[in-house]
Amino acid sequence: MRKLKTSILEKGLLKYIYSQINNLFPDPNKVDIRNLKYCLKLGLERIELSFSIIKNKYYYQNNFSFFNHLNGDHYATLLYFMSNNAFKINDEILASKLFMLNKLMFGLDIFYSVKMPKYFMLVHPLGTILGNAKYDDFLVVYQNVTVGSTIDGFYPSFSKKTILYSNSSVIGKSKIGENFIIAANSSLVNRNIGNNKIVKGTFPNNNITQNKNKIINHYFNL
Repeated sequence: MRKLKTSILEKGLLKYIYSQINNLFPDPNKVDIRNLKYCLKLGLERIELSFSIIKNKYYYQNNFSFFNHLNGDHYATLLYFMSNNAFKINDEILASKLFMLNKLMFGLDIFYSVKMPKYFMLVHPLGTILGNAKYDDFLVVYQNVTVGSTIDGFYPSFSKKTILYSNSSVIGKSKIGENFIIAANSSLVNRNIGNNKIVKGTFPNNNITQNKNKIINHYFNL
């Protein structure tokens, strides 16, 4: 696994995030700096693991993975990890403020209780909403993607090697097979899709074809 280098030291990153939270959310419910430090430490460990197999040139330098606090894709991923870490230690104030910071900066809505996989990649995910679905490793998510439930409360279930391109949506009781792509501006609602498929078009008029190429290998070292 590639080791991680960061654009600023962990101590400086802690101060940076703490300042943003206090400036943007100046309410009486102050965050616990000790919990923030702990969640940042765990967040960077999760970043190191997740980034270690990403091929994109902005994710590594020489033989190291690279985290840049001024790269929105990197920073949005860290803020999710930290909010999820805060949720796991029952610090709802910190979890909420980290979640809201992510939403304010990037329009990214991944609630802190959502379980993202170990290996995933956000690609300029402005306006993306990832609801309480089942996600699996080697997930790629672009901008304006929506994963959510219908009014009956059922969420999708994804398998490994999924790419959700821009302005796509997967809604409701949908079971998605491995090596799946949903094309830009396409939507699925309450449909089961087998392995190695590409879905184009809006529900219910979907065009489903074979995914014969290993496009996911452009994103990850698998």
